[in-house]
Amino acid sequence: MSGTDPMERALVLAPRGRDAAVASALLAEVGIATQVCPDLTALCDALDEGAGLLILVEEAVRTADLQRLVAWIGAQPPWSDLPVVLLTMRGDGAERTPEAARLTELLGNVTFIERPFHPTTLVSVVRTCLRGRRRQVEARAHLVERERLLADLAGERARFATLIEHLPVGVSLMDRDGRVTLCNPAFERFLPDAVIPSRHPDENHGWVGYDDQGRRLPRDQFPGARALRGEMVHGVEFTYRLPDGSATWLRVSGVPVRDGAGRVAGALAVIVDIGAQKAAQEALQRLTAMLEATVQERTRELEEALERLRAEMRDRERAEEQLRQTQKLETLGQLTGGVAHDFNNLLMAVLGNLELLRKRIPDDPTTERLFDGAMQGARRGATLTQRLLAFARRQDLQPQAVDLCGLLEGMRTLLERSAGPRVVVRIEGPDALPPALIDPNQLELAILNLAINARDAMPDGGTLTVSLDEAPAPAGSALPPGVHPRIRVRDTGTGMDALTLTRAIEPFFSTKGIGKGTGLGLSMVHGLAVQSGGAFRLSSVPGEGALVELWLPRAATPVRAAEPAAAAAVDVSPGLVLVVDDDALIAMSTVDMLADLGHTVVEANSGSEALEILRSGQPVDLLLTDYAMPGMTGAELARAARAMLPDLPVLLATGYADLPDGAGADLPRLAKPYTQTQLATATARLLGKAAAGRSRPEDAA
Repeated sequence: MSGTDPMERALVLAPRGRDAAVASALLAEVGIATQVCPDLTALCDALDEGAGLLILVEEAVRTADLQRLVAWIGAQPPWSDLPVVLLTMRGDGAERTPEAARLTELLGNVTFIERPFHPTTLVSVVRTCLRGRRRQVEARAHLVERERLLADLAGERARFATLIEHLPVGVSLMDRDGRVTLCNPAFERFLPDAVIPSRHPDENHGWVGYDDQGRRLPRDQFPGARALRGEMVHGVEFTYRLPDGSATWLRVSGVPVRDGAGRVAGALAVIVDIGAQKAAQEALQRLTAMLEATVQERTRELEEALERLRAEMRDRERAEEQLRQTQKLETLGQLTGGVAHDFNNLLMAVLGNLELLRKRIPDDPTTERLFDGAMQGARRGATLTQRLLAFARRQDLQPQAVDLCGLLEGMRTLLERSAGPRVVVRIEGPDALPPALIDPNQLELAILNLAINARDAMPDGGTLTVSLDEAPAPAGSALPPGVHPRIRVRDTGTGMDALTLTRAIEPFFSTKGIGKGTGLGLSMVHGLAVQSGGAFRLSSVPGEGALVELWLPRAATPVRAAEPAAAAAVDVSPGLVLVVDDDALIAMSTVDMLADLGHTVVEANSGSEALEILRSGQPVDLLLTDYAMPGMTGAELARAARAMLPDLPVLLATGYADLPDGAGADLPRLAKPYTQTQLATATARLLGKAAAGRSRPEDAA
């Protein structure tokens, strides 16, 4: 650490466990220096040498005496705001909010990370803190330079005023109309009325000027008049009649003063006695020019420094706001994605068991009605999870080239019916538009959600306009430069205020009454746009309605013609299916559905248990495995199983769509929650392919 800038290092306080070692190792991998402190005393000693940020574990500071650390933080100079990353334990107890508030109040610039944390999260937060710390150091340098420039400028101005006041020559500054705005006593001695000779109404001003040949000058050739026309006049000799009747020789010079645009804004006039002071007068001219240039240069430098400082402060504020919004949405996305995945598992068990139960209970109208209600509720729950996964950017998308004009035209009747009789639906757009790369089913659902939101925002009726065009991608989006297809949905409803607008895409946030909406419509649309590689923008003015804009990536291939309906699954002989799922409830439902289809089922509750069954020589025709399992994922199980049985068909069941790279992306997948019909189709397809593969060598022989 001898070569590391102290302001670039992270001080780590985690006396117990492996948190300090883990954090240091993670940060070392990305080139961030750390210093592990055994206790608070060592931490405070290290702080005196400088630090970029602190990484503290909650249990090390919750009950510790923080007086010295708090005093250090409170004594920071105005430019400094030391970042603190606090590693907390996961928990939902009511006592955590006051504790977090207390630590935030004591330590100031605090960022909380729950353990166990993801390595990327820690590295990202630390990098952000160090970047902010560097900006603080840069701001300090700019402030020091600004104070120096201000002090220099004030000194220059004071010296300039002193110099002008005591100059033995007359000096004045006039505006573009010839009015004297600034002059010294020596100038007032010759022009007590502060009116330049060329502006006097008659010849009684006592000034007579001569050119180089000794000819008398007209008043429009006097130095002041010429300077106001933009000319530089270097010394015109005058005779001047003093009030006592005597005359003296003077030399008058005029200098135009220009504004920032180069236009003449006034003039500077200088009057000097000719004779013994002639040499001094020449020196004064040089000094005047030098002072003017110095003041302008220093002023320019100061303005440039101030503008750089303002720009950097604006950039920092924008970056901090974007980071806060990004972290907020990312946290919400992780939470909703996990909830949706677990909810998919529960719906899997509900739907499967309801389908099996319907086959085993005698027909009865009341029972049928109850079953229909339960199935509809479960399907609505599945739709809800799709919206949650859309916000979390984890829904299973099937993007393809889509004719947006045809898609909207096909939705016209649906939109009119959904909007109701009091809302006028308008669909506007060109006759042709380049195809967009998007999942058409999800896009239709998104547009329908927006139409329903617009209808609810217009309780007294109004106009819903859905338009298509092409527009440049908004700044900060993932779209490549250029124009892209855009869908605009505008209503004439009540609109949203600024606070509502900032929260509109949060999941479960709704302005509707209880029971009138899930609060997932806009979050689903936003998630679809981002996951599809497009962009989303929402704008609204209270009383003037709302506008939702969706930019979609342009498709590289033309729209495919509609394919004929797929043939029904080929009937195949029942096989032995090895079902692997760590959730006993889902495993039981899947086993029962497969058994009802006529298959023989062997159940395993983990990847290792499934591999033991395969090693035992048990003949298996199909491996059906969940993806997210502790110890060994479904993709890892598939690779290990195929290492033993290369031709073994594998079907991956998962509620996630965005699996990590290489995590079974080439395996057939069955999206949760699935019905018995979907399960039968998927298993029949794989068993049929396996049977066809085994028959080919015999046919060839």
